Amino acid sequence: MSLTSTLALAAFAEQTSTLDLGSAASPVRLQRSVQLASGTGAGQADLVFSDRRTISASGAEDLDLAGVLLDAFGATITFARVKGLFISASANNANNVVVGADATNPWATLLNAAGTVTLRPGASFAAVAGATDSTAYAVTAGTGDLLQVANSAGGTSVTYDVVVIGASA
Repeated sequence: MSLTSTLALAAFAEQTSTLDLGSAASPVRLQRSVQLASGTGAGQADLVFSDRRTISASGAEDLDLAGVLLDAFGATITFARVKGLFISASANNANNVVVGADATNPWATLLNAAGTVTLRPGASFAAVAGATDSTAYAVTAGTGDLLQVANSAGGTSVTYDVVVIGASA
């Protein structure tokens, strides 16, 4: 099986002001993208996990990056390195989605052992390793492979989309 992927982040804004005899504009543009070929080295990826998931009120789940997740064809995948992580909370959520390392066997190379990111309804989070980064965000099977995703409150469930792109070695 072969994989090619583009991981991209972009921000565009333009601030304008009306002046006495004209107008002024200050555009801001920040774009970064990484092209990944098929493989396991720097600038390469060979695994993809994607899913739309729902977590019950006050619930949490662990995404086990080493040996539990299934790819689009139903094969079990084991990430050794994550090259890109994208998580987007549904705009229809009433509660926040909290992403971070699990208390047991935390995948700590991105957010450290206790770090979390709170995604309000409709918010997204992305992390992309550089194209020449051969380490990326390492996953250690059995001791450092659990990414926890939690519902911040009771009352209603939350839905989120997730894409993980990485390498098996």
